[in-house]
Amino acid sequence: MNLVNRVGWDIGGAHVKAAVINDQGELLAVYQQPCPLWKGLEYLQQAVRAILTEISDQADIHAITMTGELVDLFVDRDDGVKQIISTMQALLAGQCCYIYAGLAGFISAEHVETLHYSAIASANWLASAGYAAQKIDSGLFVDIGSTTTDILVLKDGHVLAQGYSDYQRLISKELVYTGIVRTAVMAVAQTAKDQGQDIGLMAEYFATMADVYRVTGELDEVHDQSETADGTEKTDIASARRLSRLLGSDFVVEELPRWKAFAENIREQQLQKILQASLCRLQASELDQQYPLIGAGVGRFLVKDLAQRLGRAYVDFTYLLPKTFIQAGLSAADCAPAVAVACLLNVSDKN
Repeated sequence: MNLVNRVGWDIGGAHVKAAVINDQGELLAVYQQPCPLWKGLEYLQQAVRAILTEISDQADIHAITMTGELVDLFVDRDDGVKQIISTMQALLAGQCCYIYAGLAGFISAEHVETLHYSAIASANWLASAGYAAQKIDSGLFVDIGSTTTDILVLKDGHVLAQGYSDYQRLISKELVYTGIVRTAVMAVAQTAKDQGQDIGLMAEYFATMADVYRVTGELDEVHDQSETADGTEKTDIASARRLSRLLGSDFVVEELPRWKAFAENIREQQLQKILQASLCRLQASELDQQYPLIGAGVGRFLVKDLAQRLGRAYVDFTYLLPKTFIQAGLSAADCAPAVAVACLLNVSDKN
């Protein structure tokens, strides 16, 4: 197979991400489009078509990984894998499509069989971690995204995963279902500190973690492509108002410092969940202190905090690429699985 530009795709339940790699394995561009897949396959079609229109040098080789098969549009995960592959084949008609099947590697779309579905479902974490392991040998890979967090031990160039499916990884704490944008605040904390006292939070969908990180000043608005809980604007004031509802309080602008302190407390509770899961994996693997944390995902600013608390060095996923990549808005680390499958396919084609 001749080496040409190729596109890596990460088909999620809320976003579609893509990365374009040239024949030297260098990253040319990354893209992200919102895709509320639970509403229908037409949203996947719209998102992919929007990205294809942005790709200037059309590639005819595509590497695809996914997590979107889990959304409740589909009867089960097998049905989701089947329909996503079928949809992508139709959108990329006449082009070579390879589906990432985890430990089984890449399978051409036309050769995917039912027996492959379980390996394909939600395997994007293994692509990212596997690519990182090839580049850095050993460390703790932590990908904090808009909705979920993946925590994987890398050792001697291999991913030491205890689980594979989402179910297994939730048990092993290699998957923590928490992220910095779409996660509801009520899923992160049941109580919080407010004005020096503990108070229970209302179990209502009043605010998301995007509101928390907007108020703390850490949210890059490029990363928030989801609707707000109340359907209104994305501003510090609007986010603080949404947070105030969790305590049954009315918001007044003069009390913005109060809600910043409240947001910091929620942030700490989320970080503690990720920290405890990271400690669990580190203790189980006995990974030497000399090995770093590798941060990926739109929430990797939290991985820097984790590294500091754990007394380990921090390495950004972006620096694992063969050439420095600079693009306004999104970075390689924001779209790690899409970048990884494109790079891994590139390597496999050369061998």
